[in-house]
Amino acid sequence: MVVGIVPAKASDVLSKDDSLTCREVVEQIKQHVTCSWNEGKTVDTFKAGNPDEKVTGIVTTMFATMDVLREAVKQNCNFIIAHEPLFYNHLDETDFQKNDPVYLEKLKYINDHHLVVWRFHDHWHRTSPDGIYVGMVRKLGWAKYRKGDSYMVFEFPETTLKDLAEHLKQKFPQGVIRVVGDPGMKLTGVALAVGAPGADRQRQLLNRDDVQVVITGEAREWETPEYALDATQQGRSKAFIMMGHVLSEQAGMDYCAEWLGGFISGLPIKFIPNKQPYWTPQ
Repeated sequence: MVVGIVPAKASDVLSKDDSLTCREVVEQIKQHVTCSWNEGKTVDTFKAGNPDEKVTGIVTTMFATMDVLREAVKQNCNFIIAHEPLFYNHLDETDFQKNDPVYLEKLKYINDHHLVVWRFHDHWHRTSPDGIYVGMVRKLGWAKYRKGDSYMVFEFPETTLKDLAEHLKQKFPQGVIRVVGDPGMKLTGVALAVGAPGADRQRQLLNRDDVQVVITGEAREWETPEYALDATQQGRSKAFIMMGHVLSEQAGMDYCAEWLGGFISGLPIKFIPNKQPYWTPQ
């Protein structure tokens, strides 16, 4: 059991109920996160489908891509809980897309198969400890290197930037991992900043005395990567690694499926990973 996640009591666990709806599952989630639920300002809302559909099975994922939707149908799971947007923008605004063929085909597939998509982003990050970071730290095997109670800052035995990057590649062999910095740079301090936290947060972490390298999901190339490049060219022991948004958070949605199983029973709960979207010519 991960310290900080409130375990479900036996009385809290739902018994098998064929009439359980997607809306009722969300209400259970609201009761089990450790943070208060912000109804007014959150992207954690239903994005498509009828919330009152009876649940046949639950899928957790990063992005509800077409491949994920098709696999959910194949596995007879109609409730998809996604960490990121369904329709290509943070707020899932669709008015400007109402004539877009890609959006229309995706929406039609969801409706034709009676799927329901709900986003679980803000409160999965806000619960304590952050569910995405818990999953990523477990995937990386870094729990013993946590600095104090942090899930973002780690202290390792001395290694090199090259060896750290190779460790990441071994953990995520399909990933496109990009590194800014001197491969031979020695380091002990690493910060993990998953997803797209923004340049201010990335630089704040990189400027800590106990951090030599920041690992993140993504960044604008003219912001933190260029800053790290200048730091390297000035002879400073600083480096920056981009894993890609999906890889940097995906293990957190794998963990989400396990977490849901702590208080929802009688329904299949499955994690479907996103495939690596990028390829490079050989």
